[in-house]
Amino acid sequence: MKNKSQILFALLLSCSLFIVSCKKDYLETKPSDAVTNAELVKEIATISTIITGTGTALFEYNLSGTNGGHDFFGQKALDLSNDLVGEDMIVHAQGNYRWFNTDYQYIEWTRPQTNRRSDNAWFMYYNLISRVNNVLENVDAAIGGTKEDKETIKGQAYAYRAYCYYFLANYFQQTYKGNESKPGVPIVISKSDASKNKYGRNTLKEVFDQILSDLKAAEINLMNKTITDKTTMNYNVVCGFRARTALLMEDWLVAADYAKKAYGGNYTLMNATEYKSGFSKISNPEWMWGSYIPSDQATIYASFFSHIDITNQGYAYFDAQKKIPKSLYDKIPTGDVRKTLYTITGASNTDPLYNQKKFRVSLRNSWAADYIYMRAGEMYLIEAEAYAKLGQDVAARTALTAIVKPKYPTYSISSLSGQALIDEIYLQRKIELWGEGFSMIDIKRLGKGLHRTTGAGNHGIQNLDPIIYDLPAGHPFFLMRIPQREIDTNILMTEADQNP
Repeated sequence: MKNKSQILFALLLSCSLFIVSCKKDYLETKPSDAVTNAELVKEIATISTIITGTGTALFEYNLSGTNGGHDFFGQKALDLSNDLVGEDMIVHAQGNYRWFNTDYQYIEWTRPQTNRRSDNAWFMYYNLISRVNNVLENVDAAIGGTKEDKETIKGQAYAYRAYCYYFLANYFQQTYKGNESKPGVPIVISKSDASKNKYGRNTLKEVFDQILSDLKAAEINLMNKTITDKTTMNYNVVCGFRARTALLMEDWLVAADYAKKAYGGNYTLMNATEYKSGFSKISNPEWMWGSYIPSDQATIYASFFSHIDITNQGYAYFDAQKKIPKSLYDKIPTGDVRKTLYTITGASNTDPLYNQKKFRVSLRNSWAADYIYMRAGEMYLIEAEAYAKLGQDVAARTALTAIVKPKYPTYSISSLSGQALIDEIYLQRKIELWGEGFSMIDIKRLGKGLHRTTGAGNHGIQNLDPIIYDLPAGHPFFLMRIPQREIDTNILMTEADQNP
């Protein structure tokens, strides 16, 4: 899947991306190759390459190096899992290959074994943390580059670390609010100290304090830096993560303020035409951050589009199509372009009723399709929710109308206020962000539990049985398990530290 130059590039980054055996702790970062840390980080050009490689790793197949399956291809595999354990994505049938079926059935997250979902998530994020810790410890002393160059690199490194801890916190513990004193994940901010293998679980508050600290450092270093490459975290993306974090913390003023800073006039919301084809190309004007994936770097069957799009006859083509529930589809009004992104007419065995068409590769027989991680539309939804929670209904309606009206020209919510407005914002968030990886995080933070609608066109019946239909708020099934090989090798972790 990769050419020789890409393989060589990966080897150059091997100080951080090393193969982990069952006997080695994830948090250990001692290099295991002939290329030493000192050789890699003494020049600014090489450090810059490490940062670039950190972004590329977000769509790597089998990043853990443990012969994993075709259901782990970086961030979008975790995003897909996040939606499949939610209420608004259905697996059509068992299929021949069954990738992701156990996520949908609430089995996968309870497995702590090697190569399971939690194991891969833990490895990926701590691997990236190891890389950026190495950068942060060496960038100031590196040869070459201007002060601005080093600030830009530091800003991106802090941003990546905050990003990693944001997802680790959300996968391995319940939502922040009300659970601040519960165990989160180990905080590792020093590459050299990590090899001591002495990191227990910090509290969730401590993890979020670290996220806020890193985001602040990233913001300071990236402010007024011109970064137009959307594969790179810039100031706007950092503000976007600050808004996401504030939403979880129910810090409504900060959430609204940073959401506005994030989209900040630099991004154009998609119109109806753009929305219909807007989820496979990073050049889309609304995208803030993503991965550009040309055909020679595509991971083919082990990719997001293979598992969600039937176009190229990947895994989604063979009975495991991903669908919207009829209950949610019916709430999208006629005249809203978003209603056209699901199969209603001409349904077939390979394109069943309510099958998704939001995520489609733009060219048949080509796997060149980009991954989206953040877009401006999400920021408008955060702004709307935050203002509604503050009782500023006019501002909330303005933000929500801005994101919906381009897709539904007759949209009007002038009569909505209070809880009715908040409920409308939640509904539009489900519709607008369908398939983009927010379901479980939202279920946990809203404290409403899981409620999968049953009946024709919904969960069960003609579709794969999800086994779990309803769960109360705060249920242990909402948590990934700590990987067993981490517990076995980390001297400050025991079975008592395992999630329930």
